[in-house]
Amino acid sequence: MAGPALRGLSRFAGRRGIPADARFLLDYDVIEAFCVAGLRGRASPARGTYRSVLYRLAWPVHGGPGQRATPFAGAKAPPPYAPAERAELAAIAAAQRDPAKRCSALAMVVFGTGAGLRPGELVALRGCDVARRGRQVVVAVSGPAARMVPVGSPYAGRAAELARCAGDGFVFRPGRADRGYKNFVTNFARSLAADPAAPRLTVSRCRSSFICGHLSAKVIHVTVGGRHQARSRKLKTHSRAA
Repeated sequence: MAGPALRGLSRFAGRRGIPADARFLLDYDVIEAFCVAGLRGRASPARGTYRSVLYRLAWPVHGGPGQRATPFAGAKAPPPYAPAERAELAAIAAAQRDPAKRCSALAMVVFGTGAGLRPGELVALRGCDVARRGRQVVVAVSGPAARMVPVGSPYAGRAAELARCAGDGFVFRPGRADRGYKNFVTNFARSLAADPAAPRLTVSRCRSSFICGHLSAKVIHVTVGGRHQARSRKLKTHSRAA
C-alpha cells in the first residue's frame, strides 16, 4: 500500500509545485491536504488507510506529528470551509452576546483559518505570542510543533486586536480552566448561539481551510536546516515546523 499512497501524494504535490524531497513531500500538512483535497471522492476507509500509511512514512523524517489529533482509521478528512461559510462563521462569532464568548469564538476563526493552529495550540495561545513584524502579524506557536506563522491578511487585523485585548493572558477562554481537557475547544464551539442550518465551527475544518488555501496558492511550510521557511514558485518566505 505504501507505493500507491506515495505515488498519489507525489502527483498531488507535484501539481502544486512542492519539491519531491521527502522533507517537503512527507510534511504532515501536505499529507493532510492530500487526504482532504487529493482524495476527494474516495471512500472514507480508503482515505484513512492512505493517511495511516503516509504518517508511518513521515515519522522517520519529521518525528511524531505533535499535537495533531489522529483521526479514526475510517474517518472522513475534514473538508475546508467554502468562502461563504467562512464569512458566515465570522459573523456568528461576532454576534455572540457575551464579550468573552465572542472573543473566544473569533479566536477560533481567526487563528484556525488565518494561522492554522491546532486545538492544543489555540488553547495555549497568549496575547503576547502575537506580534507585528513590518506589515505582517505573526504568531509564535509553542509546543512540539513550535513555529512562527504569519496570519493571513484577511485575519491579521482581527488577530492583532484579539491579542491586544488578551495582553499576557490567554486569547481563547481566558481565566482559570482545565486546558488539558480533550474536548475543551469542541465543547465551547457547541455552546455558541447560531442558526441550526449554519455550518458548525470546528478547529479541524478551520485548519483544513488554512492548509488548502496555502496549497492552492502553491505555498508550503517546511523546515530546512533548522530554519522555518515557506516555499512556493515565488519562494515566498515564512515559518513552519513539522
